[in-house]
Amino acid sequence: MSDRIAEAAKLAPSASLTVEEVRSVRHWNEHLFSFTITRPPSFRFRSGEFVVIGLPGEGRPLLRAYSIASPAYADELEFLSIKVPDGPLTSRLQKIQPGDPVYLGRKPTGTLVADALLPGQRLFLLSTGTGLAPFLSLARDPDIYERFSQIQLVHCVRQISDLAFRDELESQLAGDPLVQDQALLQFHYLPTVTREPFRTTGRIDALIEDGSLFGHPLTGPTHFDPATDRIMMCGSMAMIRDLEARFEALGFKEGSNAAPGDFVIERAFVG
Repeated sequence: MSDRIAEAAKLAPSASLTVEEVRSVRHWNEHLFSFTITRPPSFRFRSGEFVVIGLPGEGRPLLRAYSIASPAYADELEFLSIKVPDGPLTSRLQKIQPGDPVYLGRKPTGTLVADALLPGQRLFLLSTGTGLAPFLSLARDPDIYERFSQIQLVHCVRQISDLAFRDELESQLAGDPLVQDQALLQFHYLPTVTREPFRTTGRIDALIEDGSLFGHPLTGPTHFDPATDRIMMCGSMAMIRDLEARFEALGFKEGSNAAPGDFVIERAFVG
């Protein structure tokens, strides 16, 4: 019996997990990859939520929370992951191939959802690294374009090859079956790189300080205004904590599913 067949034989659905099939894998560089899996007919989620993904472990499954990168209407579920050489799960997950089985949690959840924000005019999606994932889902949700007149997605990475999905985002989601018309007018993408020459360089806080985060084609004030602006953040803990303090000092209130506010973060990933 091959190792792959033996691995598949170890997976069995449970009350909290289904067993799905890997459909595609894309390696962006030496430490970043994305993959799609089958989607159960009964699986429902709100754009921006996360769910657990896993593989069999010694005695029990190895599970990790991943934000869903695909839009809520997609037939497959997509995820974006780093490659950790000695990571209990990612050291193995990065080797998956189409046809392999993986565990999928039955219950998605999370706070990076439109319902956790008060109405506003501009929505800023601030991400670092794989924190881009939930915003890929949100940016392809027709509802977000009804709620906000402008959506600014900022993606901060170390090197240019870390800019996953760059072509799709730079095209303003051209070809998307549901939002391409709205996105052409309302969606803006601002990639920034910190360790290589690029057209925009520097961390998100630096872009706020020098005003470039609010540059063309975004319209409106060159600062954050709690009266009109709403913010979602996902990525490094340092970025989130620094910006969280900044926004609270400006009068922004954190929102949740129970009490919508001016900004939200995914606390499940912050610790």
